[in-house]
Amino acid sequence: MSVGKSTERVEVSRLIPAPAATIFTVLTDPKGHVDIDASGMLLDAEGEPVQQPGDRFLVHMDREALGDFPLGKYDVEVVITELTPDKEIAWTVEGQIRPPVRHIYGYRLEPADGGTLVTSYYDWSQISEEWKSRLTFPVVPESALKATLGILERTVRRRTAA
Repeated sequence: MSVGKSTERVEVSRLIPAPAATIFTVLTDPKGHVDIDASGMLLDAEGEPVQQPGDRFLVHMDREALGDFPLGKYDVEVVITELTPDKEIAWTVEGQIRPPVRHIYGYRLEPADGGTLVTSYYDWSQISEEWKSRLTFPVVPESALKATLGILERTVRRRTAA
């Protein structure tokens, strides 16, 4: 279900039949980000599970998956900007480009009948006008956010069954 879309933010939600703590374990695990990525850009990740704002982990990327810019394979650091256990996690990405683009990705988790309502969001309102004129936003389309939520549910089910 689509929750909202503005000119600088996309949000989509899905009810996942699992406790927030179980879902949050996937979202704080660097490899979990790779496991649930529907864009195809995340190849692998290195680092420990994040615990607080400012924590970072390395992600190996492949922009060719989007087919928009011939950037090939490169690394970025995910920088956690918001982390409230079992409720919300958000991050930005820092790579070789300076200043960083400063788009924010995140998830909000809310208790709901039958599990947890998970809202995935992508916000590019903090991006400078220079970047807005050079890139097309959203970089990750709403359809990929929706697909990631489906993959998140599948990943949570598989991890809890193991």
